[in-house]
Amino acid sequence: MRRSHARPTDRGSPIRTQNYEEADVPILSEVLFAAELVLLHAAPVYYGVGTPHGDGSAVVLIPGFLCPDFYLTPLRKWLERIGYKSFSSGIGFNAECPNLLIRYQLNETIDKALAKSGRRVHLIGHSLGGIIARAIAAQRPADIASVITLGAPFRGTVAHSSILRAAKMVRHRILAKHGTGVLPDCYTGHCTCDFLDSLRCTMPASVMETAVYTEDDGVVDWRYCRTDRPEANFAVTGTHIGLAFNPSVYAIIANRLAQARSERNKRRVRGGCIFDGAPVQPPETQQLMFKKWAASSIAWLTTARVSRACARACVASARSIPALRSVFSKK
Repeated sequence: MRRSHARPTDRGSPIRTQNYEEADVPILSEVLFAAELVLLHAAPVYYGVGTPHGDGSAVVLIPGFLCPDFYLTPLRKWLERIGYKSFSSGIGFNAECPNLLIRYQLNETIDKALAKSGRRVHLIGHSLGGIIARAIAAQRPADIASVITLGAPFRGTVAHSSILRAAKMVRHRILAKHGTGVLPDCYTGHCTCDFLDSLRCTMPASVMETAVYTEDDGVVDWRYCRTDRPEANFAVTGTHIGLAFNPSVYAIIANRLAQARSERNKRRVRGGCIFDGAPVQPPETQQLMFKKWAASSIAWLTTARVSRACARACVASARSIPALRSVFSKK
């Protein structure tokens, strides 16, 4: 299996600061991610309603700082439902030197995804996982089709003080575990490893980049989570943790993956409808899917004893999907 590690020319580093800096963010608000998880299970997009269908491409998901692969299970299963081959990163908990994670685990996962799909791979990374995803894309542009980051401060680690303290503890653990196997500045913005060298380079032109962020972020400074390309930046309402469960984020992911495919293929879609340049189910199929979604959502909402306000928010999210407006307008 091919593996290209050509490094792109550095046309101006996107990193704003190499130091770990403290951000004044409302970390206690992050407990609201639970509400986003509830809304996700009642949102039409979670059941594939109104979303572009995938083409069987592989998508590798990379978890955030101190997080396991497991919490991205809803996102992984959703990607499978809408037609992609999804893969967990295989790194377990994200509490290791990113350079070693890429070299010994993530490269293996990407090679597996390439072999099973037969085409370039998409990467989706949450928080630190998004930073790692961008580094991989810079190292392997021939193998990566697109990178989607969710609340990833790839322009500099500016985060809540508790996150910085945790990062310092992880750094001490890495140095104690690997000794001379890692560089002295490992897990800092001043390290000279391949991981950080890749981040200092602009994204290869062949890789579509997407940066999703929330201005309500309670973990990192959202201003360090955006690219220099306005068309690649997408702001949503919600928490940092909840970006992995936010229905609005799922809609953005579906459309950006479809856009990456349409730009790559440049071919006419046969049959079906066109949604942002990608095929989706015909109206009659979407109406059937909506009925199934409505029945399952009502049952789920009743079981979970979600408030009426929450239920109304779910219906409002369905009405916001252009492909479903005709469904609601029918008597």
